[in-house]
Amino acid sequence: MILAPDRTPLTRDFFDRPVLEVAPDLLGRVLVRDSDDGPIEVRLTEVEAYAGEADPGSHAYRGRTPRNDVMFGPPGHMYVYFTYGMWHCMNLVTGPEGVASAVLLRAGEITVGAELARTRRLSARNDKELAKGPARLATALAVDRSLDGADLCGDQASPFRLLAGTPVEADQVSEGPRTGVGGEGAGHPWRFWTANDPTVSPYRAHVPRRRRT
Repeated sequence: MILAPDRTPLTRDFFDRPVLEVAPDLLGRVLVRDSDDGPIEVRLTEVEAYAGEADPGSHAYRGRTPRNDVMFGPPGHMYVYFTYGMWHCMNLVTGPEGVASAVLLRAGEITVGAELARTRRLSARNDKELAKGPARLATALAVDRSLDGADLCGDQASPFRLLAGTPVEADQVSEGPRTGVGGEGAGHPWRFWTANDPTVSPYRAHVPRRRRT
């Protein structure tokens, strides 16, 4: 018998762990996004871990700034950043407070609210592509910088919750280098995804930018 996903909200203790413990444990969990337009729920299938000031690939590698401030705050908050002048990306902050670390949400399967997500992702060829990649995921959920710092462990008025869902068994978790990360952090196998899941985004290695002459 297949059991329904567990709808118990995860508490702050879940996030208050080392980022490399939290990241693979997010697979199979259900992110709920509430808005005036209606709810959307996403079963997470792909994530990447970023270890703050110890990680050359992290936004917090060179210390605290107004942009990355949420990464240093209490665990269980959403860190949202704007990239390439056009896309937003979502991250879940892990603990302990004062030590920057976060997990980038790269992809998932929309299990509730697909009709609403389609209105925001008109270029998606099918529902598997609605949240296939970090920018697509944020777009489907109507996430922008105004949601930076949102508390997933707050009251019912919070725009986000994380439900226990159905965690992915360890032998179904794949890992490898993070997408688009170069330099010293290029080889870290800190990208985790559900094996053989069609919503997982394709891996792309870092491509150095050419210097203008």
